Amino acid sequence: MAEEAKAKGNAAFSSGDFSAAIRHFSDAIALAPTNHVLYSNRSAANASLQRYSEALADAKKTIELKPDWSKGYSRLGAAYQGLGQLDDAVSAYKQGLEIDPNNQALKSGLADAQAAASRAPPPPMGSSPFVDTFQGPEMWTKLTADPTTRAYLQQPDFLKMMQDIQRNPNNLNIYLKDPRVMQALGVLLNVKLRTPPEDAEFPESSSPERKRPAESDPVKEPEPEPEPMEINEEEKEAKERKAKAQKEKEAGNAAYKKKDFETAIQHYTKAIELDDEDISFITNRAAVYLEMGQYEECIKDCDKAVERGRELRSDFKMIARALTRKGTALVKMAKCSKDYDSAIETFQKALTEHRNPDTLKKLNEAEKAKKDLEQQEHFDPKLADEEREKGNEFFKQQKYPEAVKHYTESLRRNPRDARTYSNRAACYTKLGALPEGLKDAEKCIELDPTFSKGYTRKGAVQFFMKEYDKALETYQGGLKHDPSNQELLDGVRRCIEQINKASRGDISPEELKERQAKAMQDPEIQNILSDPVMRQVLIDFQENPKAAQEHTKNPQVMSKIQKLVTAGIVQLR
Repeated sequence: MAEEAKAKGNAAFSSGDFSAAIRHFSDAIALAPTNHVLYSNRSAANASLQRYSEALADAKKTIELKPDWSKGYSRLGAAYQGLGQLDDAVSAYKQGLEIDPNNQALKSGLADAQAAASRAPPPPMGSSPFVDTFQGPEMWTKLTADPTTRAYLQQPDFLKMMQDIQRNPNNLNIYLKDPRVMQALGVLLNVKLRTPPEDAEFPESSSPERKRPAESDPVKEPEPEPEPMEINEEEKEAKERKAKAQKEKEAGNAAYKKKDFETAIQHYTKAIELDDEDISFITNRAAVYLEMGQYEECIKDCDKAVERGRELRSDFKMIARALTRKGTALVKMAKCSKDYDSAIETFQKALTEHRNPDTLKKLNEAEKAKKDLEQQEHFDPKLADEEREKGNEFFKQQKYPEAVKHYTESLRRNPRDARTYSNRAACYTKLGALPEGLKDAEKCIELDPTFSKGYTRKGAVQFFMKEYDKALETYQGGLKHDPSNQELLDGVRRCIEQINKASRGDISPEELKERQAKAMQDPEIQNILSDPVMRQVLIDFQENPKAAQEHTKNPQVMSKIQKLVTAGIVQLR
């Protein structure tokens, strides 16, 4: 499954669909969280979307999982370079080259980082006061949220200018003549900056008198600049409302942390009224309702967030968060096993939006709770006894499938009855369903370790499977609780007879071949044969009688030898 998701991510990356690539790589990581290649690939996809903070986190995880893999340092260097941390980028590339000195990607990355570092002037005493404004992914989030700057982001030259400023905020002064940059600065600072209208005139010099042509400087052809975009009153008002909504959200968050839920709801509600294009206000209010135990209100808000989010094409993670929160509320409201169905379905929908480990955990917990509640709802010892007796009647009539059906229903009514597991194990044995019979016999012993029937059932299944040494251990285990039980004693006798036959070689070649083939699939036999000490013991038994005599005094060695004899691997003469 992880490889399939990885392949989809690689295909999406190759086609340039980096968002889809990140989603597929995230799915693969959820299935194989220790695979360093998946984090490396997601780091590359994040970097392609200029999400350098996320790319950096994935690169660090790659190196944590695989410190000797040079590509991890290539990802780390690229992320640092994207964030403008050039010294860290140089250091990362150099670390990678220590591992793989001939790696061309690392050499090229190092050269680019060093060149960028040499071009970047050291921060002067009067460095830009807006350094923090342009750092981190928050810059792109704010620019995307504003309708005016969102349009600018579609223009390659504006995008390039903002990337240059993010790498070195001191370059802001170079681009301030561009009204789009001024507009972006205002958005990032949450202030209104006046931008010149299209027909604005500027004085050519600080002097009120214009120079004569002979005295004037050579006329330079002005570089073409995009016309400034005027912000109408409606857009200004919308921007102000968004800013107020964010303040209300922050106030709601603060109240939530203080457990002042009523105040938090008031702030989130105000934020929703001011800005209906941010569904985080709705999901936050839903979280408050969830904490207050007002689950119906929580579910209403979650449904509203999902519906509005789809209209706005919001981030799939936000949709998943709303669905997960709704599922949690449905779990809280569940009173019977059927009530969990809607919660489980909601968690599954959330996982299709974003495969979040927390949501996956909640889904597993809901499924387990449903199963446990179903058992409680069906628990009825009286009906269980009735069904077991019906099963016994069918067993006596040698109608084993019908008996299994009634024993199974009995266990639904009372899953703690060791006798029913024992009876069903006997049915499975008669039907030749030995693995199922063994499983039921082991469950019987687990529920009641003193119940002799459990041991006779398990021993019988192992005997039919020709695992005579294991059957012998099972019968002997039962005799510890019931030393005079004739069924157990007979079982021990039958097992010893079969083991002795194997020791003497009194079995047909076909049976010996079958036994050996089966034994070689047994992990315990495999471990004995792969043990260097036991291999030397077997050689001594063949070539060194004196050493072999000493080995017979070691009970652990002889126990292992006996297992090999029983399995038909070796014979004692």
